[in-house]
Amino acid sequence: MEDKYRNLIETTEESDVIFHGRVFDTIVKKVRLADGREARREIVVHNGGACVLPVDDDLNCYMVRQFRSPFEKILLEVPAGKIEKGEDPRVCAIRELHEETGFEASELIEFGGMSVSPGYDSEIVYLYMARGLKQIGQRLDEGEFLNVEKIPLATLLEMAEKGEIIDSKTQLCIYKAARRLGI
Repeated sequence: MEDKYRNLIETTEESDVIFHGRVFDTIVKKVRLADGREARREIVVHNGGACVLPVDDDLNCYMVRQFRSPFEKILLEVPAGKIEKGEDPRVCAIRELHEETGFEASELIEFGGMSVSPGYDSEIVYLYMARGLKQIGQRLDEGEFLNVEKIPLATLLEMAEKGEIIDSKTQLCIYKAARRLGI
């Protein structure tokens, strides 16, 4: 770490798990700030996720619509799922592509990772674009309900620009794919 950033560092003095769940844990940390004062941090600890934007040869994308309980509404998103402990994000993206859309891809292009909400959440979502699509049959998880929709990438770009797509991983995948594909 460069010396010019040392004044930004917090040191963890204590850390307690206050919730252990199926998807994430929550911890509370007591930290020492650079100026010597104490502070408390509440953090969601998450294994991360992977998402994939399937794009066919005509630049149509295969999106999923599903109900999202925190918002009490149906959202349009790229296929995605959580990374299992120790799982490679690429393997997760391939699995979710197959499970949610029924596609396999001959090419998986990595777009990097994104921090979802770094102020309190450790989740990193890894983004991919799938090309060379072949339909092999959908395999939804038990209790998973979604619709797959074919939407042109140019239309998705317009929807993202208008704020019609609120999911950040979906927006970022759309923008990165559009740039990569010259739209």
